[in-house]
Amino acid sequence: MKHCPKCNREVAPAAAICPHCGIVFAKYYKYHADPQAPATPRPQATVVIAPAPDSLLGGDAYRDNSAVFLGRCLLLPGFVLWSWLLIAPGIAANAAGESFLHLVNLPFHEAGHVIFRPFGQFVASLGGTLGQLLMPTVCLLTLLLKTRDPFGAGLCLWWIGENFLDIAPYINDARAGQLPLLGGNFGHSAPYGFHDWEYLLTEFGLLAQDHRLANAAQLTGAVLMITALLYCGRVLWEQRRGLAASNQG
Repeated sequence: MKHCPKCNREVAPAAAICPHCGIVFAKYYKYHADPQAPATPRPQATVVIAPAPDSLLGGDAYRDNSAVFLGRCLLLPGFVLWSWLLIAPGIAANAAGESFLHLVNLPFHEAGHVIFRPFGQFVASLGGTLGQLLMPTVCLLTLLLKTRDPFGAGLCLWWIGENFLDIAPYINDARAGQLPLLGGNFGHSAPYGFHDWEYLLTEFGLLAQDHRLANAAQLTGAVLMITALLYCGRVLWEQRRGLAASNQG
């Protein structure tokens, strides 16, 4: 026997209509759940909590790519050697200024003058240096946060440091004016304001500190470059661990 879902009185198991209250079971269960029907199992949601990416590395989109790992391993020693060739000679040698990267940095330097010109002569003169530093900074943030390439971001940090090495000789030359400027001029013969750092340091009253400030820029660049190389080495170490774990799996 079963019970009518409406009047709760007993009816025959095969009955289609309740003889007591007259409801049609098929129509009733069309709109109401059958209490005697087997319960339908509810789908179980599985929540997977992925480990947060290393905040230092920001996550690596190429972590499991062995070809990229090999390419990075070939690049890093080259940048180590290049760093030595740029840093070791010192400011007087102007190694960064003689490097082909100077020709890469120069358009950003000149663009900085144009971009910052509306803010007055002082900011426009400083804009050349800012342009050199802003472009690799934008590249660093793009690679680290958007494309998730921490190794590439590390090389952009290296590029920022290299720009400090590129700037240092011109700070050092503020009083002497011996380095060639764009257009074939020299600081000692060019009109006042043509040599960026002669103008900037004079306006700040720091012209006598040009050598000290140049050494600070050189040191900053060297520290940034070495830090960048160590960071890239850390990225490779983490990628090597990831590849080893995936191969074991």
